[in-house]
Amino acid sequence: MAVYTDVQDEALRAYLADYDLGELVAFRGIAEGVENSNYALKTTKGDWILTLYEKRVEPAELPYFLGLMRHLAGRGLACPEPVAGRDGQALRELAGRPAAICTFLPGVWPRRVRPEHCAPLGTALAELHLAGMDFAGSRPNTLGPAGWRPLLEACRDSGDEVRPGLIAELDATLAGILAQWPAPGTLPVGQIHADLFPDNVFFLDGPQGRPRVSGIIDFYFACSDLLAYDVAVCLNAWCFEPDFSFNATKARAVLAAYVARRPMSAQERAALPVLCRGAAIRFLLTRLFDWTHTPPGALVTRKDPLDYLRRLRFFAGIEGDSALGL
Repeated sequence: MAVYTDVQDEALRAYLADYDLGELVAFRGIAEGVENSNYALKTTKGDWILTLYEKRVEPAELPYFLGLMRHLAGRGLACPEPVAGRDGQALRELAGRPAAICTFLPGVWPRRVRPEHCAPLGTALAELHLAGMDFAGSRPNTLGPAGWRPLLEACRDSGDEVRPGLIAELDATLAGILAQWPAPGTLPVGQIHADLFPDNVFFLDGPQGRPRVSGIIDFYFACSDLLAYDVAVCLNAWCFEPDFSFNATKARAVLAAYVARRPMSAQERAALPVLCRGAAIRFLLTRLFDWTHTPPGALVTRKDPLDYLRRLRFFAGIEGDSALGL
C-alpha cells in the first residue's frame, strides 16, 4: 500500500497549473512502495510520476534527494528527473504534503531475480557511483553504523517475541561488526542509493532478449557513504534464493560487471564481508523495529526481519571476498 494521502481532482488541476505539462488526462494511485504516496499521472504532454512525501521523510532532506536525481539524470543515468514548475522549483505542496513530479521510466522490476539480471545491475550501480562523484550535495547515512545500536535498543523489550534469543545474538553480532567496520578515510566515499532492491530497478528486453536496466528509482534513502557498502546492499538483496541459500553465480555477475566499470581497491574487496554483515543487520534492524512498533491495522506492510537474520548468519560464516565471487 503506497497511497496514504488522497488527492482530489480539483486540487491536482490547480497544482498542475504551475507546470507546463499540458492538461490532466488521468491519474491513479500506485500500490507498490511503503514510504510515500505515489500516483501515475497522464497529461496531454506525456506520463509522469507524482509523489507526496509522507511523515517518514524529513522535508529538509528533500532538496538533497531531488538534487541528486536531477544531477544523475543529467549525467545520463536512467533515473527519475524532477520536473520544475514555471517558477523553476520542483518541490511544492499538495494536499498538505511536500510533493514533486518526476519523469516516468518504462520497464518492470523482476519479481524473481535471474542471473542475467545481475550483470546489468552491477554495471548500473557502478555508473550511479561514477555519475555522483561530482555532485556537490551530501547527506549522512542516518541508517548507517551509528544508527544500528539505537535501533537495537528500541527493539530490546519485544525483540525476543519475534524469535527467542534474538536480541542476545544481535548484541554479539553487532559488536563484532562495529569492531571491524572500516575506519573513516580508508575506503572511497560517494553518493550511494543505499536501498537498491529489485523493486527499485526496472528492466526492459535488450539485444537478443537479454534484460537491460531501464530505470533506477526511489532515492529516498540515498546518502553519502562508502561506495562498497552499496555493493554489499545489492549482494544481500539480489543474491539469495527463496530458500535463503546464497547464489554465488549471481554474486559473481554483479561484482564482475561492477568492477569492470568501477574497479574496487584491495581494501574495498577485503572489507566486503563485514560490509555485507553490516548491510544485513541494517535491514534486519529496521524490519525488526517496524515489526515491533507498527500498530495493528496500520497501512505499512511489515516485512519479516528473520529473512535478514539468515543472510546475516551466512555472511558471518565466510572469510575473504572469494566466497562472494571476487
